[in-house]
Amino acid sequence: MGTMHWTRSVVSSLMIVVAGIALSSPAGQPMQAAVTMAASPAAAGPVGRSSLILEATYDADLKLSWRSRKIRVDSSATIRNTSGGAIDRMEFNTIAARLGAMRLQPVTVDGVSVAATVRGQTIIVPLGRNLPIGATTTVRIRYRATLRRDLAGSDWLFTRTNGVVDLYRWLPWVSRRTPFDRPNHGDPFVTPSSPSVTVRIGTSRRLVLATTGHRTSVSADGLTQTFRAANVRDFTVTAARDYLKRSRVVRDTVVRVGNRPGAGGAAMLDAAADAFDALEKRLGPYPHGAFKVVQSAGGYGMESPGLIWIPTGVAASTLRYLAAHETAHQWFYGIVGSDQAKEPFADEAAADFAARFITGLKRASRCSAGRLDRTIYEYSAACYYERVYIGGGNLLDKARQAMGWSVFWSALRGYISANRDDLVTTSTLLDALDAATPIDLGRTLFAPRFPRIY
Repeated sequence: MGTMHWTRSVVSSLMIVVAGIALSSPAGQPMQAAVTMAASPAAAGPVGRSSLILEATYDADLKLSWRSRKIRVDSSATIRNTSGGAIDRMEFNTIAARLGAMRLQPVTVDGVSVAATVRGQTIIVPLGRNLPIGATTTVRIRYRATLRRDLAGSDWLFTRTNGVVDLYRWLPWVSRRTPFDRPNHGDPFVTPSSPSVTVRIGTSRRLVLATTGHRTSVSADGLTQTFRAANVRDFTVTAARDYLKRSRVVRDTVVRVGNRPGAGGAAMLDAAADAFDALEKRLGPYPHGAFKVVQSAGGYGMESPGLIWIPTGVAASTLRYLAAHETAHQWFYGIVGSDQAKEPFADEAAADFAARFITGLKRASRCSAGRLDRTIYEYSAACYYERVYIGGGNLLDKARQAMGWSVFWSALRGYISANRDDLVTTSTLLDALDAATPIDLGRTLFAPRFPRIY
């Protein structure tokens, strides 16, 4: 390996050691979330700083009215400042602010009302003080919202239609201000992992619920169910009155399918179980006891920790690929997180490569080769998928061919194991592959496609 190759890897490692989690802007400069300059809790004025690097646990009540499509949310986030510096505000994302006509009720910090504001999908909560390193606070956010009734635009993420309720990113989650609007279907999200989430869901009628968590209790009348999850980046809720259930044990994990009558649940289970088996063999242990595959109202396939959506109406010819791609996200985004808005390569290219490898569906991109270090806001609708998913996946396959089968998959497993439950950058992935081989992949393969990094 050349000197430059080793120098950049060492610098990246130092960033991770110093910052806890190294998050970079597209220009390669540390983002606000990774600022680690300690600010004195006795500072004379506000530090003007928020962070992603916080340990947050969530406890929430969700009330859902099936007929009216109304929801009520009462959530509390208990947050310890692990960011390396004082903060004086927190930023929570929920797409209810964009898609649900959200009516925010008074927000409190440690029981005291504060003047929270909403910008796009972000609720900005001033703490009223500087929260020093290691200190803990509790933020309570309550709101009311209305689910959409169709699948247009991004509505499929927050809707009740086709006999299914889809609730994605409904729970206000520690994040950073991230624009929701984009010219493509890129994911405008970035969320750190939470060690503990508890959600109580009350429904106006009996529903079959599929969530990120595992059910711990249900009321005698069946209208209130409690779910818990650990080490997850989001908590998705999907519901229908008539989900049919089926399951299969695959490599110590229960793969569960929920589908409405006539939706081909057996085929969904076969596709998901085969994908799960092939991916876990190559990528390493799956962290949850169950993996859920659920028919959603429609739109696109979508990943969540422990759960994926297969949309109503998906063509039988694309089911195996779609199931494989969304299942691969259990590792790339679920286990190893990244800034999905600013660095989509880290999760989308990796997931698509893995999915197409195990299904034998590799193909050439329909758009010319281009840069892979752009944000989701910089790709056109026509070429976002072709360049990031297909082109990015093909680049990773070239790395596999250059490195050799066993070395490549060993490096990928090591990358996942080393960064479990963290947020990483594209550089983290590329460096992990580069460091595993004497071939200078950075110079020979990656540099032309990632000029912001190299």
